[in-house]
Amino acid sequence: MGDSENRIGMTILGATGSIGRSALDVLSRYPHQYKVVALTANNNVKRMTEICRTHQPKLAVMVNEVAAERLATSLADTDVQVLSGAESLEYVSSREDVDYVVAAIVGAAGLLSALAAAKTGKRVLLANKEALVMSGDIFMRTVREGGAELLPIDSEHNAIFQSLPTNFRDGLSRVGVKRILLTASGGAFRTTPLELLDSVTPDQATAHPNWDMGRKISVDSATMMNKGLEIIEAHWLFGVPIHDIQVVIHPESVIHSMVAYSDGSVLAQLGNPDMRTPIAHSLAWPERCEAGVEPLNILDIAQLNFEAPDMQKFPCLGLAYESLQEGGTSSTILNASNEVAVDAFLNNRLKFTQISELIEQVLQTVEKRPADSLEIILEADRQARVTAEVLLASRAT
Repeated sequence: MGDSENRIGMTILGATGSIGRSALDVLSRYPHQYKVVALTANNNVKRMTEICRTHQPKLAVMVNEVAAERLATSLADTDVQVLSGAESLEYVSSREDVDYVVAAIVGAAGLLSALAAAKTGKRVLLANKEALVMSGDIFMRTVREGGAELLPIDSEHNAIFQSLPTNFRDGLSRVGVKRILLTASGGAFRTTPLELLDSVTPDQATAHPNWDMGRKISVDSATMMNKGLEIIEAHWLFGVPIHDIQVVIHPESVIHSMVAYSDGSVLAQLGNPDMRTPIAHSLAWPERCEAGVEPLNILDIAQLNFEAPDMQKFPCLGLAYESLQEGGTSSTILNASNEVAVDAFLNNRLKFTQISELIEQVLQTVEKRPADSLEIILEADRQARVTAEVLLASRAT
């Protein structure tokens, strides 16, 4: 294990976000089993100061250098070493005294650190879906070659993992799996008429009905791009063909996903909407541990509802299917243009309904290439962002 006390060494990438906070809550219940080696964040100095004083990591990384200087000053009376810059994320993901890495940085910014963890054989608790969306084949190959354990902590993919047989990597058809059913809450605008979506505000889009998530992910949920990215992620995680992934709207968020088998069985994982459940599952796997989650009282559930997604209202879902079908760097371009579009929406530079329009424009403009190397993937990401910004600027003139 990680340190001299035989505790499991942990790095949490994205410690100030909702996943990071949930992970720290679970870890705090097992101080004799886990040791927090490193915590990382972008620029939230106040929150990082609080969690560093509480969890006493060896290292704290702030990607923003000015924020790192401020954090170092605020922690001057502690033994916490403060590092800065994106390269430090890779360092704390691959240290010898780190056994498990919670990869919870939102967006493309989390790719290289997640790859570093996989390359050095860590147990990777993956919440950063963009790592697989951008570089699925390379990422999965790195996991295999590095001898890493990849366990998903997205609620949907963790539910699928729990509902699959342990030998699913032998081939889904060989173990009797027919299809994957990805459940979706439907986000903030599930029942909003299409004609009203043009005028919705960032505050309305980030008011998720069931989950406590960051603003970017909440907007992705509202556009259903979040589910689109999860389709791509499921394809790479479980080796499931695109035509065997079905999205099902389930507004109660009690069933987190399902697996349908050739004998007619459908296995589902149920629970209250609390990210501590998949995190605790992945920490303790193949065992189970207490997560601090309120038990699900099945008698309190009056009914469970399901419906097909409205592809006209949620065009981002269709764009994700098309990108996965096209292959190569298409999903990298999809992800990068979405990040730019969502940021523009959150800063009142773009209407909600224009998010999908901008993504589609970028997909039509940027050349697609085989995703044969990390360099090609990162260049496609860069080109997509530049193109999206140019298209945004042309809209404003």
